[in-house]
Amino acid sequence: MRVGLGTGTTVEHLLHALARHDAKARYVASSPRTQESARALGLDVESFDESDPLDLALDGADQITEDGWLIKGGGAALTREKIVAASTERFVVLGDSSKLVASLRPPVPVELLSFGISSTLARLAPCVRRDAATSPDGGIIADYFGEVSDPRTLAASLSDTPGVIEHGLFAPEMVSEIFIGVGESVRHIVVRGNYE
Repeated sequence: MRVGLGTGTTVEHLLHALARHDAKARYVASSPRTQESARALGLDVESFDESDPLDLALDGADQITEDGWLIKGGGAALTREKIVAASTERFVVLGDSSKLVASLRPPVPVELLSFGISSTLARLAPCVRRDAATSPDGGIIADYFGEVSDPRTLAASLSDTPGVIEHGLFAPEMVSEIFIGVGESVRHIVVRGNYE
């Protein structure tokens, strides 16, 4: 299999599990941090420039709703994570029970071009630039603190704002399955497809 890997604390735990089980797969990492960690554990990580499609993508999320909406980007690799998720038929999201929410709430991470950053932030207000490293591709990471009650409309608005490279709202159409750890058990939510 060719497997896409996201970025963040959930994926860090996943990498150790994959290494322990000696999963026979080729991996594509969404960030240099994930790539380095995976290779250090002996996983076969290759470039995403290969033409073979991804069979599966695995990632965590900052917030997850029952119907499959996600907020991602806490690890600042949201654009790459979205590209990886969009490049596979089966995108599986992993999280613990603290990530499951009744409805999405701010902040929503956004990746912005550095050119005209003050103007972009003003158009996105309320939006605050993070005092942190840039994205793996040099984009500025900020957090949008406005209303998130209608994520589809907000996603379209963010995408239409000049200077926005990508946002951390992932629509249910991208998500195949969700696995939520609840104590010692795992809750399985099928968003699209037939994975029962």
